[in-house]
Amino acid sequence: MSETSIIEVRDLTKTYRVGDVDVEALRGVNLDVTPGEFIAVVGSSGSGKSTLFNILGGLTPPTGGSVHINGKDLSHMSNAERTNLRKDTVGFVFQKYNLLPTLSAEDNIRIVRYIAGHATDFDPHFKEILSLLGIEDRLKHKPRALSGGQQQRVAIARALVNGPAILLADEPTGNLDSKNSTAVLNLLRDLNQRLGQTILMITHDEQAAAFAHRKVHMHDGQLI
Repeated sequence: MSETSIIEVRDLTKTYRVGDVDVEALRGVNLDVTPGEFIAVVGSSGSGKSTLFNILGGLTPPTGGSVHINGKDLSHMSNAERTNLRKDTVGFVFQKYNLLPTLSAEDNIRIVRYIAGHATDFDPHFKEILSLLGIEDRLKHKPRALSGGQQQRVAIARALVNGPAILLADEPTGNLDSKNSTAVLNLLRDLNQRLGQTILMITHDEQAAAFAHRKVHMHDGQLI
C-alpha cells in the first residue's frame, strides 16, 4: 500500500456467472487516489464502473487482484469488517436518494449515527457541513416535502455524518434536472475544496466529470 494513496487498486478483476457464461465486469483495473482528491470515473452503462464502485465500498468481493482502502486490505476482511468499513470509512451517495419516507431529514441522517453505534448529536464540524449543504432549515421535513435537489443534499449529509475518509458517489445527479445537478456538483466540489473530503464519483456525464480534479475513463471493464 502506497503511503500517499487512500485508495489503491491493483490488477482488479470481477467475473460474474450468468447462466453458463462467465462475464468479465472488470479486467485488470489499476487506480490510485490520494487523500483530498476529487476523481470522476466516466463510462457508459455496462463499462464496469458500478462494479468498481461496489467493490471499493465493500459491497461485493472481487474475483482477483487487491484493493486497499485507507490502509486496509479488503481481500482479507470478513463480512463484519467490511460492514464496519461502510459504517466509518466510506460514505455512499446514490442516484436514488434512498431516504426513509416516514422519517424527517434529520432522523434520516441520525439513524446512520445510531446504526454505527455513535452518539446521535451533530458535532460542530458536521453542523458546518449542514450549513455548506444549505439544509439546516429543512431538517424537520420528511422526504415528500423536499425537492429532488434537497433530498440529494440530505443523502450527501447522511453519507458524511460519520466522518468517512472517502465519499463514493454513484451517478449523484442522475435523478436531477440541470439546475439541481449543477448545484449538487458545486456542493461536492465545495466539500472537497473547503473540507478536503476525498471523493470518487461514478458518472456517464462528461459535464459532471468536469467538476472533478481528475477524470479517468472506463471501457469494457478497464480504465483507459
